[in-house]
Amino acid sequence: MKGEKQVTMKNGRNALSGTCSVCGTKMFKIGGGGGGAKAKAKAPAKKAAKKKAGKKKK
Repeated sequence: MKGEKQVTMKNGRNALSGTCSVCGTKMFKIGGGGGGAKAKAKAPAKKAAKKKAGKKKK
């Protein structure tokens, strides 16, 4: 990719925008650019709650 520039999307995530060095097509790489000090910390993944079946063991 050439002519890269770091952009911030509406949701606050970082991305790289530029053009393909082979064909000249506009490219957009989500998550690119490293982020530096402005990067938000990832929230811990939530575990799905297990639902118990309606059957009771005897």
